[in-house]
Amino acid sequence: MSDALQSAPLSGLRVIDFTRILAGPFCTMILGDLGAEVIKIERPGRGDDTRSWGPPFIGELSAYFIAVNRNKRSLALDLRSERGLAIARQLVASGDVVVHNFRPGVADKLGLGYDAVRAIKEDIVYCTVSGFGLDGPYAKRPGYDALIQGMGGLMSITGEPDGAPTKSGVAITDLACGMFSLAGILAALVGRERTGRGDHVDVSLLDSAVALLVNQAQSYLLTGEVPVRLGNAHPTIVPYETFVAADGPFIVAVGNNTQFARLCEVIGAPELSRDARYLDNPTRVVNRASLVEALAARFAAKPREHWVRALQDAAVPSGPINDLADVFGDPQVAAREMARAVEHAALGPLRLVGSPIKLRCSERAAMSPPPLVGQHSAEVLSELCGLGDEEIAALREAKVI
Repeated sequence: MSDALQSAPLSGLRVIDFTRILAGPFCTMILGDLGAEVIKIERPGRGDDTRSWGPPFIGELSAYFIAVNRNKRSLALDLRSERGLAIARQLVASGDVVVHNFRPGVADKLGLGYDAVRAIKEDIVYCTVSGFGLDGPYAKRPGYDALIQGMGGLMSITGEPDGAPTKSGVAITDLACGMFSLAGILAALVGRERTGRGDHVDVSLLDSAVALLVNQAQSYLLTGEVPVRLGNAHPTIVPYETFVAADGPFIVAVGNNTQFARLCEVIGAPELSRDARYLDNPTRVVNRASLVEALAARFAAKPREHWVRALQDAAVPSGPINDLADVFGDPQVAAREMARAVEHAALGPLRLVGSPIKLRCSERAAMSPPPLVGQHSAEVLSELCGLGDEEIAALREAKVI
């Protein structure tokens, strides 16, 4: 197998990363996971905003920053100075991809807008990450995940039916925006291989939130009926929700009639699968309340471990509701290396969340720890800009880096 391995798929690709917070850094981190060289441009001294988003902190690094900034080198560069901007443009000239999440208009004022960057590097792939996109009446508004979860409709369908609209436990629109940005960048790189031309990828948090609505949005567009909150139940699949066993909740996710029949056998009620009210999924959706009541009464009689094991043995999707200690103690999570150890120059051993992307015929890029602010300023300026020690020292003295 090892003889057939190719190098990491994005090896040799250079990304100039002006992003901060979550959506952009999440995108560029995955590019780094896939082998790209990522140069993270940060403000001298302060760095990315998320460096201060704690506790918890490990040394100078917040858990938030650590989560989305592995596999990057940090160059602390003052973009308010002419010399800093000149260095930024020089770096852009050496790059393949530029990613930023400046407020609309800021990049143009800095001379780092798409037209200016394309004039420096004609085939550049340039990605803009923003709250609302580059056009439309909200284009200049700032956007944050919680705001977008509300505006984009996600909160309206999340939460208990008689409770308040609820946001996701992670910044899901930021993360989705980062993944859509990644997809756009990779598509533009493939297009560049074919045409020799770069592209401008425009991805927003709001567009990403709307896209995440998927079947809920399509149902509304087809019927005009506004979806409602169903708690942990599924709007169009039954039974597909949380049930409470004798000692706590667990998940049942029945996806077809065969699985439903097996479920009924497991709980000792095979007659339910033959009941005219529950013969197929559409009838089960219509008669959701009575079916869930019948199932809930059965499940309440025994502990959840019994039900999870019995249902899994019958090939009915079922599982526990894990907290994070359970997750990282799970043998499947361990087998898939979703927690990986790295050595940090200042902090020593550090456990990081692993990449979910496994490429079986390519080398896995080495994982490097998240950087300290400006940790790699000197080496980046030496390698990519050809600056000597005296020039770098002068830039540091002038607080440009």
